[in-house]
Amino acid sequence: MGVSSEMRVSLELARELKGLKQSEAAQKIGVSTDTLGNYERGKSYPDIPILRKIESVYGVPYDRLIFLSLDFGLTEKRTEKPERKSS
Repeated sequence: MGVSSEMRVSLELARELKGLKQSEAAQKIGVSTDTLGNYERGKSYPDIPILRKIESVYGVPYDRLIFLSLDFGLTEKRTEKPERKSS
């Protein structure tokens, strides 16, 4: 997974953990919903001032957003597989 894929995943996860809809987050950050959607899909990337706003709104340090330090908790929930009971 490259930096672009990592940022895409971490932006969406951070927003979800904050309990924000994409439109709500975009408004708080000061970008359009389309722009935030493009960031989350990896079609474009936020510049440093926007990353700082995202950091403030999501409460996640920007380096974690960039380099996928996904200790948000949601990652584990998405990747855990149910344990099979042995008989």
